[in-house]
Amino acid sequence: MKKILVIGAGLSASYLINYLLKNASKEKWMITVADANLELAQQKIGKSKFATAIALNIEDASNRKKLISEADLVVSLLPAHLHILAAHDCLELHKHLVTASYLSEEMKALHTQALKANILFLNEIGLDPGIDHLSAMQLIQDIQAKGGEIQSFESYCGGLVAPEFDDNPWNYKFTWNPRNVIVAGQATARYLENGLLKFIPPNRIFTQTKAIKVGKHGQFESYANRDSLGYIEPYGIGSAKTVLRGTLRRKGYSEAWNCLVKLGLTDDSYTLPHSETLSYRELVCALISGATNENLESNLAEFLEVSKASKLFKKISWLGLFEPTPIGLMNATPAQALQKLLQEKWKLKKGELDQIVMKHELTYLQDNKLKQAHSYLVVNGENQVLTAMAKTVGLPMAIATKLILQGKIKARGVQIPLSREFYEPILKELESFGVKFEG
Repeated sequence: MKKILVIGAGLSASYLINYLLKNASKEKWMITVADANLELAQQKIGKSKFATAIALNIEDASNRKKLISEADLVVSLLPAHLHILAAHDCLELHKHLVTASYLSEEMKALHTQALKANILFLNEIGLDPGIDHLSAMQLIQDIQAKGGEIQSFESYCGGLVAPEFDDNPWNYKFTWNPRNVIVAGQATARYLENGLLKFIPPNRIFTQTKAIKVGKHGQFESYANRDSLGYIEPYGIGSAKTVLRGTLRRKGYSEAWNCLVKLGLTDDSYTLPHSETLSYRELVCALISGATNENLESNLAEFLEVSKASKLFKKISWLGLFEPTPIGLMNATPAQALQKLLQEKWKLKKGELDQIVMKHELTYLQDNKLKQAHSYLVVNGENQVLTAMAKTVGLPMAIATKLILQGKIKARGVQIPLSREFYEPILKELESFGVKFEG
């Protein structure tokens, strides 16, 4: 009997836990789901005889270590900065670890020790990062196996609202961590363009967008991710002259979001005095020199260099930024104030579904001819628990967990899923769940 410990029962846990429970009898697994919220953990396992729900304070080292000691493999759905706590215990106790988070420097430093312990710490096995790695490596290595030399690689991904529920002027609703949306674009983006290193500073991230067509699903726009250069060596595409990764949104989003950036509403570096009683109208007024309560709308339109009748201005107004509604948060930064407002305005309503869109675009040289390859993925959520985001984050983790416990993945040390032993079986099984790339 193999024992799996899942730490965390939040947004991305539903599909993962369902998969583990469904396979528990055949694979002879026992699953423990541990979360700070015992009721949430209990909801995730239902009445399964193959699972136990336990309350866990991750900072409680003694209890955490005891639970890990009883497991063969740990799946961590903790916030990224807390994975390292589980990792050190797993290292000491010789247990495998699976996470969907970006590989941190702290985690990377454990590679040699994990190799010596003959254990696998698998990171970046969710959606993005995760499915993006699997699908990109399959494309790249198939091209290279036929003698092709990669000339350009571009990859885009976005979590969106499904089109039939796209009913607000921003064409966007929160389908994942709102905090990450608010602070996106606050670091300089780096990428390669025609052999030249390029930088986009934070104040221009949302002004330099690219139109992306995704099959029959229409046009989207992308803005550059923080670092595209870090993928060149791991992907084995040193021959590429262009390497760019970006985030997808529907057309018009970036221009409007840039207005909020320009206003200073995404600033997370200082707190607002008396923010609990300060209204959103007063906040916007405070951010524009010369603005008063009486002339705010006209002054803002002039500041943004748009007409009050424009679609852009109406998007800003629709958010409720001109309303006398108090922010209602103590010691809030402008970004936190904005997040509170948007969590109401961009909330998925009951019955509404999310959508994941991903696309890879490559050019390569083969037989002295320049050729193109592309693939795309579109996944819609089933309901507000079994979302497209939970599906595409949780299923790769669950499938990888099964393969590790079956002994079909031989990699050891600290890894991300780039090799054939990861992408072939995981992508194949994902197709049976409707997570399938089209060309």
